[in-house]
Amino acid sequence: MQVGRTALSFVLAISLAACGGEGSSPTPPISGGGPTPTPTPSACSLRAQQDFADQVLNEWYLFPDLLATVNQASVTSLQAYLDARVAPARAQNRDRGFTFATSIAEENALINSGSSAGFGIRLAFDTDARRVFVMEAFEGANGLAAGLDRGSEITAIGTSSANLQTVSSLMASGGPQAVIDALGPTTAGVARVLRFVQPGGATIESNIVKTDFALDPVSDRYGLLILNDGGKQVGYINLRTFIIADAATQLRQAYGQLAAQGITELIIDLRYNGGGLVSVADTMGDLMGAGRVGQIWSRTVLRPSKSSQNETRTFRSEANAIAPTRIAFIATGATASASELVANSMIPYVGNGLALIGANTTGKPVGQFGFDLAACDLRVRAVTFQTVNAADQGEYFTGLASVFPNTCRARDDISRPLGDPAEASIATALDFLAGRSCAAPITGGTINIAGGVDQSQRSRAGLDLPERVMVQPDQPNAAQFEIPGLF
Repeated sequence: MQVGRTALSFVLAISLAACGGEGSSPTPPISGGGPTPTPTPSACSLRAQQDFADQVLNEWYLFPDLLATVNQASVTSLQAYLDARVAPARAQNRDRGFTFATSIAEENALINSGSSAGFGIRLAFDTDARRVFVMEAFEGANGLAAGLDRGSEITAIGTSSANLQTVSSLMASGGPQAVIDALGPTTAGVARVLRFVQPGGATIESNIVKTDFALDPVSDRYGLLILNDGGKQVGYINLRTFIIADAATQLRQAYGQLAAQGITELIIDLRYNGGGLVSVADTMGDLMGAGRVGQIWSRTVLRPSKSSQNETRTFRSEANAIAPTRIAFIATGATASASELVANSMIPYVGNGLALIGANTTGKPVGQFGFDLAACDLRVRAVTFQTVNAADQGEYFTGLASVFPNTCRARDDISRPLGDPAEASIATALDFLAGRSCAAPITGGTINIAGGVDQSQRSRAGLDLPERVMVQPDQPNAAQFEIPGLF
């Protein structure tokens, strides 16, 4: 059996028998993300996979007192079995789908190169209005090439122009999953005819083929921008995911440009970032740790029986590091895991100079190790550790709004490109950095307005815009587990 050491939401496989490493306690050496084993039919029955999962959970699960005893014969899939076993933890808001089974091959491909198959778009659903919108499109994929980009609305889906079904009718018959099913499997070569309306009003009908594409974690279009706010330069970084190893290199390049211009006020846009590799999160912290080398960045805490593997991670030297004085983190309910780790770990150092902008985050201060049953191409990702910051703060299971010193409510305005200073969340972030008041705080996912709000503030924050939700398929692939809304 192998175990993988992850970033809050992602893991690299490592050997249980190994020891050594770095930090305050021994850590097995990383060996995952490499060659993928060839599955064999033997020993891959559901019962065998359940036995493997039991071995993992009974020895490593972070909340051993919150594991249920489940009759193996009562469920028909490994994921259903995992869900049943961790149900008590889910009931206490400690494990909301964070323990799951996935493919070793798919996950390794994503970690190593960002490889995934699909249209290369993120979708969000307005379930009340029965509408589906593109929140983001990735460079190098066929969706963007066909004209789908942020703000486009998909109105009909079919395998040909002759059998198009409207999104409204699909939503009426089966909700978001009916739309997901109509879009077809995430397999290269699958084609769908999509009718969509672009932000400018043009209606396009196009046959789009799903392909393998490499997701760029820092977009060449808006991943790094220098915004001018009344003569003051503000750095804007949009990080799509922490799961791709190359994100660390791209972040070093981005912070190098900020350092060269002496920028110390930042907007870090993690609104769709579901997490990823802890190593990338640590690098991002180091790049904001000028003058703090050797001080505590974060701590990793396992169950008592595994406490010998607890770790303390300190800031390390990075040539392009800066010392931010004010940071506005843009978030939504899709912001999770490694994204939350970075934001939480900056609280002890930037304090009242920090704000959470947009909406409350997922609330995932826990992470997984990945345990491999190589013969079955099976990786069980079990919640095995919790992260806390230098002040030992890590109890944000209800989201970061509960621990952040400042919060400002804003909507996600898809009528404007990411990186646009007039986009509602970015405009609100600029207001915070400049010391201007915001329309409303983030309070448990609702708008709580004391004494009323000026309408111009309300409009600037987009508080009257509809709320759209990214929905995960019933059977997500490895990339969809980690990259919210991906299709």
